[in-house]
Amino acid sequence: MEKQYDVIVIGAGNAGLSAAATLTQNGFHTLVLERNLLPGGCATSFCRGRFEFETSLHELASVGTADNPGSIRKLFASYGAEINWKTEGNAFRVIAGGENGYDVTMPAGTEAFCEKMECEVPGSRDSIETVFEYAAKVGKALAYLSQGKPDPAVMMTEHADFMRMASHSADECLNAFNMPEKARNILKTYWMYLGASTEEFDFAHYILMVSRYINGYPAMPEMKSHELSLALEKAIRENGGDIWYNTEVTELVVKDGKACGVKIGDDVIFSDYVVANCFPDTVYTKMLAKEEVPKSANRLINARKKGSLFFTVYLGLNRSAEELGIKDYSVFLFDTPSSVEQYAACQDTETSSFIVNCLNQVLPESSPEGTCTLFFTTLLSEAAWGTVEPENYKKVKNRIAGRMIETYEKKTGISVKPYIEEIVIAAPPTFSRYLNTPNGTPYGYEAQPWDTMITRIMSAKKEQFTPNLYFAGAHGERSVGYSSTYSNGASAARRIMREANKHERA
Repeated sequence: MEKQYDVIVIGAGNAGLSAAATLTQNGFHTLVLERNLLPGGCATSFCRGRFEFETSLHELASVGTADNPGSIRKLFASYGAEINWKTEGNAFRVIAGGENGYDVTMPAGTEAFCEKMECEVPGSRDSIETVFEYAAKVGKALAYLSQGKPDPAVMMTEHADFMRMASHSADECLNAFNMPEKARNILKTYWMYLGASTEEFDFAHYILMVSRYINGYPAMPEMKSHELSLALEKAIRENGGDIWYNTEVTELVVKDGKACGVKIGDDVIFSDYVVANCFPDTVYTKMLAKEEVPKSANRLINARKKGSLFFTVYLGLNRSAEELGIKDYSVFLFDTPSSVEQYAACQDTETSSFIVNCLNQVLPESSPEGTCTLFFTTLLSEAAWGTVEPENYKKVKNRIAGRMIETYEKKTGISVKPYIEEIVIAAPPTFSRYLNTPNGTPYGYEAQPWDTMITRIMSAKKEQFTPNLYFAGAHGERSVGYSSTYSNGASAARRIMREANKHERA
């Protein structure tokens, strides 16, 4: 057996590209294998007629500004990737119907956000400011935990506030801050970006994500998300890495219990380490012989809950956003102010909870002059979509899309139906074919009280059931969210670097 690469990365999604960029930058001879034609996974686009649509990644958190860069801006800069970031001044608009409903637009920037919240909910400012203070503490604690082998004494003294909150849900902690109900509901709007109920999702992860959107401003590259993927591809190649497209890995090669390469058809390529930017379920059920699958791995993937499924409607409109009266980049539409009820509404195909993005508000030239694009995205549970019979697929798909468009028109007062030039409907099977994830979920495993981001970071080493095999993606230690996937990739690469350094010293 002759090693051909130091590391093989399976999948050129966000995390796979980030892992490979980190590894090649540090001298590891790395090969990336991607079954699709292009890199990026969810960070790519497709064309219909004269419109180019984002597949899924519409914005990133943790980008920040040139003067105050966030972790994602710093990460891409460290690869030498020159990204022309464009930021949006508003965090979101949320229209919540029902009793005690509201229609508010919340600005980005902590001070502006707190000021607007106080205007909308008098008496809420102190509790909102306290939440952002806790978010900063969470960030520091996670940075310490990510270094590996945390000292319990340090955690209990320097990160005591974090330890008090770490095991509690977003709802439990926000209630403990004595925050008015309306302010809590507005602050919980972002739950859709994590695809989990705030009753169960851990406070530390939730508030860290919210603060990174608010403090760092929602951002997109000028040339759309594919600019990110191509920048990482360039960094990988310039540092001596290889990327093969249209190449599907059929088997993970294991010898003496350790991952040592991959099989592509009849060909075997050997390496010291393997990074799988694909679901553990896929690796353990499709790429490994049954006898090579550790029992602990089987138990864990069976215990975890698959993330929510996506249903997206892409509209190309033959009028500009200005002509149509569209002023918002992100609009969340709910029938109720309660995040718990909003989440429950996504558990069947009659859902009316969804988000609408107009990319032209951030990137005016993202569609031809005199036009604009809208992206309608909702979440569905695996059980909900499982009730759709194949013979009813088209009918159900069109019904959901029609209801979303009609709801948007009714709640915003903006007419879009007469101006639709292109429409593409992507149901869970569409994402499944493209992403090759269980039922097409882009979200990894849904966070549960026992399976939080904190738990995953602390358990990362113990959950490496097959030596020399590392996982990176939305199912990784930093859990869901597109910004998190880039961090997950870099984190997997750093663990390989530490392991390789340990072997060199030995």
